[in-house]
Amino acid sequence: MALIVKKFGGSSVATTEKILAVAQRILKDKQPEDKVVIVVSAMGDTTDDLITLAKNITSEPYVYTREIDMLLSTGEQVSIALLAMAFNSLGQPAISLTGPQAGVVSNNVHTKGKIIDVNPKRVLEELDKGKIVVVAGFQGINRLGDVTTLGRGGSDTSAVALAGALKADSCEIFTDVDGVYSADPRVVKNARKMREITYNEMLEMARLGAVVMQPRSVEMGKHFGVPIHVRSTFTQQAGTIIREEYTVEEKEFTIRGVTHDNDVAKIAVLGVPNRPGIAYTIFSALADANIDVDMIVQSIRNSETDIIDMVFTVSTTDLSQAKSIVEKTAQKLEAYGVSVDEDVAKVSVVGAGMFGSPGIAAAMFGALSSSGVNIEVISTSEISISCLIKGSQVKEAVNAIHEKFFPQ
Repeated sequence: MALIVKKFGGSSVATTEKILAVAQRILKDKQPEDKVVIVVSAMGDTTDDLITLAKNITSEPYVYTREIDMLLSTGEQVSIALLAMAFNSLGQPAISLTGPQAGVVSNNVHTKGKIIDVNPKRVLEELDKGKIVVVAGFQGINRLGDVTTLGRGGSDTSAVALAGALKADSCEIFTDVDGVYSADPRVVKNARKMREITYNEMLEMARLGAVVMQPRSVEMGKHFGVPIHVRSTFTQQAGTIIREEYTVEEKEFTIRGVTHDNDVAKIAVLGVPNRPGIAYTIFSALADANIDVDMIVQSIRNSETDIIDMVFTVSTTDLSQAKSIVEKTAQKLEAYGVSVDEDVAKVSVVGAGMFGSPGIAAAMFGALSSSGVNIEVISTSEISISCLIKGSQVKEAVNAIHEKFFPQ
């Protein structure tokens, strides 16, 4: 007997035919004594369609974050109800539960909440009755009793958090790709599928744009020590195991992956006085609005007048709010102005083996140079190097870097 958590993304349940196919696949794989929890996302483009509805009401729907969460959380409720019906129609008792009903508790931050606790009492009760439990991913409930959503890819986080709380034997993430690749296979034709990857490497890849997993879901896996199996909904092939250390695969490459992120915008605060407290004033205002900032660079524009520029990136989802905050802050600081560039993207290389391996940065920069790609901003960590480039050059940049580190 095993307790298994399986998550299916929006493309896997995009139509009623696919929902039925998912139910049939699960029942085919299920052993008689297995206890199974299914976490699902909204069907297909449902979330995008709901956002479009909100934009038909107001040009800036994300100002009303609580109501956005009330709206978006309905998408998963459609999926769980239909999938539970599918199981029951096939003779398998099943019940659907929203995130709050499943005991998923989040903080009070709307549209990008974080799970702070999971109390799976109801889930365990239903499993003991012999039912498959179908849980809405991407959502929880805060201490005020309000529904919150967990941000892009939040269903992954829901699944891994539930697996940890239930002490599940495995957590399987089913998606439209059959594992984790050395680059997005839709962009790089020769991308290489990995059999294994460590939590730390996967976390960095997810943070830097690899949409196959949400960063918080990988954090949850690492916290609970739950191995995560990323695999395809549409084949029976083994996928990629995310775990603490390698067990089977020889580490053939210093660099494990090349990622890209188009969901970024560059903000520059121009002509800021170079005095203590300037950076704090700018970034504390953004932090108070729960806006994440990345790739921060401070440069001296004029050494004689001691004036600087402050450049950083934010998610395009946060751009409108961030721009408004920064413009108000810039006025208080008597800066020259604020510049915004949305035609940018971030490309990165990730690999634990790069620490202590000279030449990685030079090789990456050389690959970009040979492709005529200019670097605007550079940032590094112990296991990654990221470059901000023009958004229109992402495809050639990723392919050039991948060819450099993963030659055919």
